[in-house]
Amino acid sequence: MTWTSAFGKGSGWLLQKIVNGLALTRISPNALTFIGLVINIIAACFFGFARPNNANRMFLYAGLIIIGAGVFDMVDGRVARKTNQVSVFGAFFDSVMDRYSDVAIFFGLLIYYARGNRLFYVGLVAFVMTACVMVSYTRARAEALIGTCKVGFMERPERIVCVILGALCNRWGVMAPALWVLALFATLTVIHRIRYTYVETERRKLIAQAK
Repeated sequence: MTWTSAFGKGSGWLLQKIVNGLALTRISPNALTFIGLVINIIAACFFGFARPNNANRMFLYAGLIIIGAGVFDMVDGRVARKTNQVSVFGAFFDSVMDRYSDVAIFFGLLIYYARGNRLFYVGLVAFVMTACVMVSYTRARAEALIGTCKVGFMERPERIVCVILGALCNRWGVMAPALWVLALFATLTVIHRIRYTYVETERRKLIAQAK
Protein backbone atom coordinates (compact mmCIF):
# COMPACT_ATOMS: atom_id res chain seq x y z
CA MET A 1 0.00 0.00 0.00
CA THR A 2 1.40 3.40 -1.02
CA TRP A 3 1.53 6.39 1.31
CA THR A 4 -1.13 8.22 -0.70
CA SER A 5 -3.52 5.25 -0.72
CA ALA A 6 -3.01 4.78 3.01
CA PHE A 7 -3.71 8.47 3.60
CA GLY A 8 -6.83 8.28 1.43
CA LYS A 9 -8.06 5.20 3.25
CA GLY A 10 -7.42 6.80 6.65
CA SER A 11 -9.17 10.02 5.62
CA GLY A 12 -12.14 8.05 4.32
CA TRP A 13 -12.33 6.11 7.58
CA LEU A 14 -12.23 9.30 9.66
CA LEU A 15 -14.82 11.00 7.45
CA GLN A 16 -17.14 8.02 7.76
CA LYS A 17 -16.79 8.11 11.56
CA ILE A 18 -17.77 11.78 11.52
CA VAL A 19 -20.76 11.00 9.30
CA ASN A 20 -21.84 8.14 11.59
CA GLY A 21 -21.58 10.37 14.65
CA LEU A 22 -23.58 13.17 13.06
CA ALA A 23 -26.18 10.70 11.82
CA LEU A 24 -26.78 9.57 15.40
CA THR A 25 -27.67 13.15 16.38
CA ARG A 26 -30.35 13.24 13.65
CA ILE A 27 -29.14 16.71 12.72
CA SER A 28 -30.61 18.11 9.54
CA PRO A 29 -28.20 17.99 6.58
CA ASN A 30 -29.40 21.50 5.72
CA ALA A 31 -28.20 22.63 9.15
CA LEU A 32 -24.75 21.20 8.38
CA THR A 33 -24.75 23.05 5.06
CA PHE A 34 -25.63 26.31 6.82
CA ILE A 35 -22.92 25.75 9.44
CA GLY A 36 -20.43 25.39 6.60
CA LEU A 37 -21.55 28.78 5.28
CA VAL A 38 -21.11 30.40 8.71
CA ILE A 39 -17.59 28.97 9.02
CA ASN A 40 -16.67 30.31 5.59
CA ILE A 41 -17.97 33.75 6.60
CA ILE A 42 -15.67 33.59 9.63
CA ALA A 43 -12.77 32.79 7.30
CA ALA A 44 -13.76 35.77 5.16
CA CYS A 45 -13.62 37.98 8.26
CA PHE A 46 -10.04 36.87 8.88
CA PHE A 47 -9.18 37.89 5.32
CA GLY A 48 -11.02 41.19 5.61
CA PHE A 49 -9.55 42.21 8.96
CA ALA A 50 -5.98 41.29 8.06
CA ARG A 51 -3.40 44.07 8.02
CA PRO A 52 0.03 44.14 6.36
CA ASN A 53 1.77 43.44 9.68
CA ASN A 54 -0.33 40.35 10.48
CA ALA A 55 -1.58 39.24 7.06
CA ASN A 56 0.44 36.01 6.97
CA ARG A 57 -0.98 34.86 10.30
CA MET A 58 -4.53 35.95 9.50
CA PHE A 59 -4.43 34.28 6.09
CA LEU A 60 -3.11 31.10 7.70
CA TYR A 61 -6.04 31.10 10.13
CA ALA A 62 -8.45 31.76 7.25
CA GLY A 63 -7.04 28.85 5.26
CA LEU A 64 -7.37 26.47 8.19
CA ILE A 65 -10.94 27.64 8.82
CA ILE A 66 -11.86 27.05 5.17
CA ILE A 67 -10.51 23.51 5.53
CA GLY A 68 -12.83 23.10 8.52
CA ALA A 69 -15.75 24.39 6.48
CA GLY A 70 -14.85 21.87 3.80
CA VAL A 71 -15.50 19.04 6.27
CA PHE A 72 -19.12 20.18 6.59
CA ASP A 73 -19.32 20.49 2.81
CA MET A 74 -18.19 16.87 2.48
CA VAL A 75 -20.44 15.36 5.15
CA ASP A 76 -23.81 17.06 4.60
CA GLY A 77 -24.71 14.90 1.58
CA ARG A 78 -23.37 11.76 3.23
CA VAL A 79 -25.38 12.43 6.37
CA ALA A 80 -28.48 13.01 4.23
CA ARG A 81 -28.04 9.60 2.59
CA LYS A 82 -27.18 7.91 5.88
CA THR A 83 -30.34 9.23 7.58
CA ASN A 84 -32.61 8.98 4.52
CA GLN A 85 -33.06 12.75 4.40
CA VAL A 86 -32.08 13.19 0.77
CA SER A 87 -34.32 15.74 -0.95
CA VAL A 88 -34.43 17.90 -4.05
CA PHE A 89 -34.60 21.01 -1.88
CA GLY A 90 -31.52 19.84 0.05
CA ALA A 91 -29.49 19.69 -3.16
CA PHE A 92 -30.78 23.14 -4.15
CA PHE A 93 -30.04 24.59 -0.71
CA ASP A 94 -26.53 23.13 -0.73
CA SER A 95 -25.82 24.70 -4.12
CA VAL A 96 -27.10 28.12 -3.03
CA MET A 97 -25.09 28.08 0.21
CA ASP A 98 -21.98 27.08 -1.74
CA ARG A 99 -22.37 30.19 -3.89
CA TYR A 100 -22.75 32.40 -0.82
CA SER A 101 -19.67 30.77 0.72
CA ASP A 102 -17.61 31.44 -2.40
CA VAL A 103 -18.70 35.06 -2.60
CA ALA A 104 -18.06 35.59 1.11
CA ILE A 105 -14.46 34.32 0.84
CA PHE A 106 -13.66 36.50 -2.16
CA PHE A 107 -15.41 39.47 -0.58
CA GLY A 108 -13.11 39.11 2.42
CA LEU A 109 -10.09 39.16 0.12
CA LEU A 110 -11.52 42.17 -1.72
CA ILE A 111 -11.83 44.07 1.56
CA TYR A 112 -8.25 43.16 2.50
CA TYR A 113 -6.82 44.54 -0.72
CA ALA A 114 -9.10 47.58 -0.59
CA ARG A 115 -7.96 48.46 2.92
CA GLY A 116 -4.37 48.22 1.72
CA ASN A 117 -5.09 50.49 -1.29
CA ARG A 118 -4.06 47.74 -3.69
CA LEU A 119 -6.63 48.66 -6.30
CA PHE A 120 -5.28 46.34 -8.98
CA TYR A 121 -5.91 43.32 -6.76
CA VAL A 122 -9.32 44.68 -5.78
CA GLY A 123 -10.18 44.49 -9.46
CA LEU A 124 -8.59 41.05 -9.83
CA VAL A 125 -10.52 39.60 -6.89
CA ALA A 126 -13.75 41.14 -8.20
CA PHE A 127 -13.07 39.53 -11.59
CA VAL A 128 -12.28 36.17 -10.00
CA MET A 129 -15.43 36.33 -7.88
CA THR A 130 -17.54 37.05 -10.97
CA ALA A 131 -15.85 34.33 -13.03
CA CYS A 132 -16.33 31.72 -10.30
CA VAL A 133 -20.02 32.57 -9.98
CA MET A 134 -20.34 32.29 -13.77
CA VAL A 135 -18.72 28.84 -13.71
CA SER A 136 -21.60 27.65 -11.55
CA TYR A 137 -24.24 29.65 -13.41
CA THR A 138 -23.26 28.41 -16.87
CA ARG A 139 -23.48 24.83 -15.70
CA ALA A 140 -26.86 25.34 -14.02
CA ARG A 141 -28.30 27.21 -17.02
CA ALA A 142 -26.89 24.73 -19.52
CA GLU A 143 -28.21 21.74 -17.61
CA ALA A 144 -31.68 23.30 -17.66
CA LEU A 145 -31.41 23.17 -21.46
CA ILE A 146 -29.34 20.12 -22.36
CA GLY A 147 -29.40 17.91 -19.27
CA THR A 148 -25.72 17.84 -18.33
CA CYS A 149 -22.75 20.20 -18.66
CA LYS A 150 -19.83 19.02 -16.54
CA VAL A 151 -17.08 20.13 -18.88
CA GLY A 152 -14.29 22.40 -17.71
CA PHE A 153 -11.62 22.07 -15.07
CA MET A 154 -12.23 24.78 -12.47
CA GLU A 155 -15.04 23.26 -10.40
CA ARG A 156 -15.67 24.33 -6.82
CA PRO A 157 -13.23 21.85 -5.16
CA GLU A 158 -10.41 23.09 -7.38
CA ARG A 159 -11.30 26.71 -6.63
CA ILE A 160 -11.35 26.09 -2.89
CA VAL A 161 -8.00 24.28 -3.05
CA CYS A 162 -6.48 27.28 -4.86
CA VAL A 163 -7.74 29.67 -2.19
CA ILE A 164 -6.55 27.40 0.64
CA LEU A 165 -3.07 27.06 -0.87
CA GLY A 166 -2.88 30.83 -1.37
CA ALA A 167 -3.96 31.47 2.21
CA LEU A 168 -1.70 28.88 3.85
CA CYS A 169 1.31 29.93 1.77
CA ASN A 170 0.72 33.67 1.73
CA ARG A 171 4.03 34.09 3.57
CA TRP A 172 5.71 33.20 0.28
CA GLY A 173 3.39 35.36 -1.81
CA VAL A 174 1.29 32.49 -3.16
CA MET A 175 -2.11 34.20 -2.90
CA ALA A 176 -1.46 36.50 -5.86
CA PRO A 177 -0.53 33.63 -8.25
CA ALA A 178 -3.50 31.64 -6.90
CA LEU A 179 -5.82 34.49 -7.90
CA TRP A 180 -4.30 34.59 -11.38
CA VAL A 181 -4.77 30.83 -11.73
CA LEU A 182 -8.40 31.19 -10.65
CA ALA A 183 -8.99 34.08 -13.05
CA LEU A 184 -7.52 32.18 -15.99
CA PHE A 185 -9.01 28.74 -15.49
CA ALA A 186 -12.42 29.94 -14.30
CA THR A 187 -12.70 32.05 -17.46
CA LEU A 188 -11.59 29.13 -19.64
CA THR A 189 -14.16 26.91 -17.93
CA VAL A 190 -16.94 29.42 -18.63
CA ILE A 191 -15.88 29.66 -22.29
CA HIS A 192 -15.70 25.86 -22.53
CA ARG A 193 -19.22 25.50 -21.15
CA ILE A 194 -20.60 28.16 -23.48
CA ARG A 195 -19.04 26.42 -26.47
CA TYR A 196 -20.18 22.98 -25.32
CA THR A 197 -23.75 24.21 -24.85
CA TYR A 198 -23.74 25.86 -28.28
CA VAL A 199 -22.48 22.72 -29.98
CA GLU A 200 -24.96 20.53 -28.13
CA THR A 201 -27.96 22.77 -28.84
CA GLU A 202 -27.00 22.99 -32.53
CA ARG A 203 -26.62 19.21 -32.68
CA ARG A 204 -30.06 18.71 -31.19
CA LYS A 205 -31.53 21.27 -33.58
CA LEU A 206 -30.12 19.39 -36.55
CA ILE A 207 -31.48 16.09 -35.22
CA ALA A 208 -34.91 17.66 -34.76
CA GLN A 209 -34.85 19.08 -38.30
CA ALA A 210 -33.86 15.72 -39.74
CA LYS A 211 -36.89 13.94 -38.27
